[in-house]
Amino acid sequence: MSLRNPLATARGLGSAKDGTGTFLAERLSALALVPLTLWFLWSALGHFGGGYADTRSFLAQPMNASLAAAFVLLLYYHAALGLQVVIEDYVHVRWLEITALIAVKLLFSFAALVCLLAVIRITLGG
Repeated sequence: MSLRNPLATARGLGSAKDGTGTFLAERLSALALVPLTLWFLWSALGHFGGGYADTRSFLAQPMNASLAAAFVLLLYYHAALGLQVVIEDYVHVRWLEITALIAVKLLFSFAALVCLLAVIRITLGG
């Protein structure tokens, strides 16, 4: 039995005062991904079995290219936020946590950039 006050035991273990922003960003990006995912599935299934030129002409339209770019960027942003939370919660070695967080940010930023450049290239007909 300890004579320490429960408040003294819990002091310093509470909220870091920064989890709310990540929580809200995850929820908002998930909310925005719902209609974008439905659009993506509709457009992908609608062009299934069609030719490459048909799919390319569909994606070359400005509205479809904008929706595809938004889908890609939000998808990678949401995934990076999710992995960040998992790493922060379950990796307890500080240097490994920081290394993993940096690696996730770099990897997802690079992947989003590659996909965005692909959408731009298709849109511009390159």
